Amino acid sequence: MKPETELSVKRTPMFNGINGFGRMLKSVGLDPFKLDAEKIIRKSIRKAGYRGLLPGQTEEGLKILVDSILKEGDPNPFGLLAVSKLFERTLYGRLKVEQVLKADPQIEEVEIKEPVFIIGMPRTGTTILHALLHLDDDHRSPLAWECLLPYPVPKPENFHNNSQVKRIRKDFDQLFKLVPDFQVKHYMEADSPQECLGINMLDFNSFQALVLFYIPTYSDWFHNRADKLETMRFHKRFLQYLQSGGVKSKRWLLKTPAHLMRLPELFEVYPDARIIMTHREPEKVVASTASLLTSVRSLYSDSEDPVRTGREQLDIWSSYFEKFLDSLENSGKKDQVIHIRFDDFVKDQIGEIQKIYSYFGWEMSEASLERKRKFLAENPKGKNGVHVYTPEDFGLTKEMIDRKFGHYLDFLNDL
Repeated sequence: MKPETELSVKRTPMFNGINGFGRMLKSVGLDPFKLDAEKIIRKSIRKAGYRGLLPGQTEEGLKILVDSILKEGDPNPFGLLAVSKLFERTLYGRLKVEQVLKADPQIEEVEIKEPVFIIGMPRTGTTILHALLHLDDDHRSPLAWECLLPYPVPKPENFHNNSQVKRIRKDFDQLFKLVPDFQVKHYMEADSPQECLGINMLDFNSFQALVLFYIPTYSDWFHNRADKLETMRFHKRFLQYLQSGGVKSKRWLLKTPAHLMRLPELFEVYPDARIIMTHREPEKVVASTASLLTSVRSLYSDSEDPVRTGREQLDIWSSYFEKFLDSLENSGKKDQVIHIRFDDFVKDQIGEIQKIYSYFGWEMSEASLERKRKFLAENPKGKNGVHVYTPEDFGLTKEMIDRKFGHYLDFLNDL
């Protein structure tokens, strides 16, 4: 076990007790926290009452993911317990969604018009931008609890008070009691707008899994072999499912940086999509992303290596941007994309948001504007604490990062 660093999530005695108990049981031949893909599939099918083949690439993705975690992720007992429950809940949710869609085929005939995707690289202001745009009555974002427990479909009369949101609040509360430091490094609320990686996880083809562990085999499948178009098609079906209960708005508001690598598939499924691309110096992007992943991974594994994670994230995000730029150049849809600089957004959030509204021809009500101003006043930078890091913490230097992102820096200079 590697010693904790300032980059690690700080563990409580209760958290350490769970890991100690799990190791003790394993030392005497018991393994209550065993991670088993076949067992997850059997339990999920039985609980959902599902018949037929598993949908899409869920079985392939789940099995590759579990195998990669066991062979490469070095999960601790807490990590095994947490992801076993998460994967079972995820597969069960996907199976229930498929049952509803099969029972009412008209759900998939409803149009998804001009959805908005925030796809800037991580740590470029996308989370606060998402939260602010979510405050507009014209926007509907999937919420964290909807992606974690999507069944039954949400309805207007119980959207803010139902068993699903209560369950997720309870789960989050338990996590924060075990690891209070986690909130400083990663904002999570049961009813906060969720990234698309929560939707994509229902297809077991999601960057979310890479946040939890260093798992190169699954990473290779996710980036190079998984069916991106199949995942985006399910993404649309899931939005249609969510709105079938009657909780709707003028347009869907979505977000995830991982869409940078699947822009052609995104436009094939949503040809009229509107894209908001945020930008920041790559030195800040890579170090901040590596810091977040190091913190989260240190919760699930005792062998998280910040230097390894830094090199991994440098390769991943420089590659993502190259794919995005090539795809955008060949898409014929540059006019559907607006570019926002992080520094400009930090200086004047409301002004940059008004620029977005003007570019896409949206209207902003006074009530929406006031909600945004109130949110900014109540959520100043560093409200939950400040996490300090440098590129050198991850074996990187500014020069290394700038060389890798040379094409991106040229692009920024031309913006």
